[in-house]
Amino acid sequence: MSDPLKVAIAGLGTVGVGTVKILQQHADVIENRCGRAIKITAVCARSNKDRGVDLSGYEWFDDAAQMAVKADADVIVELIGGSEGIAKDAVDAALAAGRHVVTANKALVAHHGQALATMAESKGVSLNYEAAVAGGIPVIKTLREGLAGNAMTRVQGILNGTCNYILTTMREEGRDFEEVLKDAQDFGYAEADPSFDIDGVDAAHKLAILASVAFGVQVNFDAVHIEGIRHISSTDIEFAEELGYRIKLLGIAAMTEHGLEQRVHPTMVPLSAPIASVEGVFNAVVTDGDAVDTLMQEGRGAGEGPTASAVVADICDIARGIMVPTFGVPVANLKPSQPRPMGQHVGAYYVRMMLVDEPGVFADVAAALRDNNVSMVSMLQQTSESGDAVPVVLTTHETKESDMNSALKAITALDTVVEAPHMIRIESA
Repeated sequence: MSDPLKVAIAGLGTVGVGTVKILQQHADVIENRCGRAIKITAVCARSNKDRGVDLSGYEWFDDAAQMAVKADADVIVELIGGSEGIAKDAVDAALAAGRHVVTANKALVAHHGQALATMAESKGVSLNYEAAVAGGIPVIKTLREGLAGNAMTRVQGILNGTCNYILTTMREEGRDFEEVLKDAQDFGYAEADPSFDIDGVDAAHKLAILASVAFGVQVNFDAVHIEGIRHISSTDIEFAEELGYRIKLLGIAAMTEHGLEQRVHPTMVPLSAPIASVEGVFNAVVTDGDAVDTLMQEGRGAGEGPTASAVVADICDIARGIMVPTFGVPVANLKPSQPRPMGQHVGAYYVRMMLVDEPGVFADVAAALRDNNVSMVSMLQQTSESGDAVPVVLTTHETKESDMNSALKAITALDTVVEAPHMIRIESA
């Protein structure tokens, strides 16, 4: 067999420790599969505390960037996180030194992936990041290799387990967002500051990466339309079920005649759609290719085991001598993405309003829709004997988003509208 592949790991949090465990516990299996042993030679973390795993045989570094250059290693594994700072310094240093890099850092790849890929190509080394998107689901390998013979038309998915857990629990238990969010924090599914997850930024990082690989375009995080789930209420979830839908935070990228559409937002999907049944902390990615048609992959999107599994898979590719361009094609062949403005999006919509229950109010709402080229499909309403404001829900036929926004502005201006309408986009599948 060949000489061992030497690996240095920067970051010994949940994923870093999980990676060490897999490489230690399955060393024989991995060696047999790769044709060579994979040997950890060095580790780096902020403190040398007990992490429940034997680190005694590895060289210890306090500085990840120094380890990237000085460690006796062929591969630097970056599991620190963050788009800037020491994580970026370590990856920059590793690539400059001609060392392969494996990372789980979606923010780093979304913001600096093209520059890092250029450096990796110039040095003839790999930049692998399977663990950065959808945890244990091998979606990057699927797009870059398994679907290499397809022209992709669309990729979408549940890309954040925290949001999926919150929306699932709100529906199953009839509880409000803030209450479920607190539980998610207590259980460790959400951070103390959960904004990265619940405001859609985490999912947007992953979507920007998926879009680049799927469509052969430059990564363009700034072109992603981002909305989170803070405004989703238990009332919305109840109405969605009544209308035959389920609310999911989806990341959607599609190549259209007007350019590349990249959007992250709460979405109503039909109960019959496979992705509607993906619950809890699970992720799912749906890809549409001209040859394969529709493919859905589902699994755990985070956590020690699933994410570490993806990290080790990337290391194994390097051990086997498998090198694939970072985003599926050489960097020079990545096309600039022509973003499709969100106002040009065409789709159906769900709108929830609080209206004063008095004669003529629905005629006013209908007129606002009509005057802005929006056609209504259905309306659900409650009544109030006291004339208090009541929730009213309507759904529309497919329409241009700019027209929908104009209609919502007109509805908001009505005296009988108590609060600004809440809009959720509807996807057909």
